[in-house]
Amino acid sequence: MAKASDVKNGNVLRFNGELVQVEEFLHRTPGNLRAFYQARMRNVKSGKLVEYRFRTDEEVDIARVETSDYQYLYDEGESLVVMDNTTYDQHSIPKKLFGPAVKFLKEGMNVIVAFESEEPIMGSIPGSAELEITYTEPAVKGDTSSGAQKNATVETGAEIRVPLFINIGDKVKIDTTTGTYVERVKA
Repeated sequence: MAKASDVKNGNVLRFNGELVQVEEFLHRTPGNLRAFYQARMRNVKSGKLVEYRFRTDEEVDIARVETSDYQYLYDEGESLVVMDNTTYDQHSIPKKLFGPAVKFLKEGMNVIVAFESEEPIMGSIPGSAELEITYTEPAVKGDTSSGAQKNATVETGAEIRVPLFINIGDKVKIDTTTGTYVERVKA
């Protein structure tokens, strides 16, 4: 067991029987009262936000979380099959750990998966992805209003909004956290 003073932002704690990741951990010393730590933590499984005040000498259980780089191999129903880049071991990881960004995941991409005692608890994909446009309406000559956008489908099957000058076969860079178009990639 560790003391509350050992906790840092990003640590994963076992709190009330659940795993939570510390988003913000501040030391407070209000006037003539005792000092405490104000913590804002997010439940790893449900995503709920938890706020709690720790006494400075309170014991906390910091979970041993190991993160590693993996390569995404293929989709398998409700899970993704990934391969460890160093040992070549394959693991089946639930899709829900990656959140909505999973729709921009392309075979061969590198992902990060965090394990707590052999159980996958968190997953993240790169902040941006370069994907090819497989379907979009053709641009109409003279239709050049600034900021206008149209629907397009990328090679992973996800739909995004792109500027009018983007055509089928173009490669575009997408922000995976928001699902928005960033720029056209020069071939």
